[in-house]
Amino acid sequence: MTVVESSEQDAGIDADWAFRRYEEIRPRLPVAPIMPERPAHAAHLGELAGEADVFVLDAFGVLNVGDAPVQGAPERIRELRRQGKKLFVLTNGATFGPEKVMQKFARFGFDFTEEEVISSRHLLCDGLSTYGDDHLWGIAALPESDLPSLPGRMHLLGDDPALYEQVDGFVLLSSLDWNRGRHNLMMQSLKRRPRPVLVGNPDLVAPRGDSFSLEPGYFVHELADETGIAPEFYGKPYINAFEEVRRRLSLQGIGVDGYRILMVGDTLHTDILGGAAAGFRTVLVTDLGLFKGRDVAAYIENSGIVPDFIIPRT
Repeated sequence: MTVVESSEQDAGIDADWAFRRYEEIRPRLPVAPIMPERPAHAAHLGELAGEADVFVLDAFGVLNVGDAPVQGAPERIRELRRQGKKLFVLTNGATFGPEKVMQKFARFGFDFTEEEVISSRHLLCDGLSTYGDDHLWGIAALPESDLPSLPGRMHLLGDDPALYEQVDGFVLLSSLDWNRGRHNLMMQSLKRRPRPVLVGNPDLVAPRGDSFSLEPGYFVHELADETGIAPEFYGKPYINAFEEVRRRLSLQGIGVDGYRILMVGDTLHTDILGGAAAGFRTVLVTDLGLFKGRDVAAYIENSGIVPDFIIPRT
């Protein structure tokens, strides 16, 4: 799960709603052919150090909650590093560029390098590059999202219907400044003239205190239901996110069997399903993210998405 990226909320949205919606869109998610029969349990990530050579960590619910680090997480990460483990952060947070992301992790007390942080924004840039520099995109983002750093020509989407008709395609980078009216303008425009839709954050929701925010994936799956357009997703649970982990390991001359890679996250349909589909083993963190205060066993049984390990917190 990412840091909160949307200002739009709905009082009826909770973990149960998010689970049901993830199950409804399951045909668009990856398939994991092999999962364990049942998860093993541990007290924290340190107890699993011997299980893997590479740890791939989601951010929200694993490293931080909102604008604060998870208690003990920076120390746990340093402990794994001292033991020679390779570390990556794999996050669907796409609103801001790498400079601000690295500043955030440093402020939280983490010692990650830029090469260790893989964001869905980075993956989206790879996708945008295939369209060429002259492609005109309408983008859902913030003015401070450093749009000039993205490939192609970016026009920030607002409330002018004419702009939706002019662009060659749409990009959903962030939903912080997105709303139902703008979403409907995009959807009606695409019904009239189908064009590419690229998604920089596939998450449906993110916890925000006692409520949940609506993330770009929420809007885009609704759009796909309504228009039949097949969006291009960048980030977890899609394979491009996990292939980037493999690519960066390869650049370091490291070959690791998927059995020795642990994907650590707080959601079943993004972190656990995506990691398992990529051939990694998986760790579900239960106490701080999507399933905080819930009986996670019921969600595992109902979805058939089974992590290799469950820990309460990092």
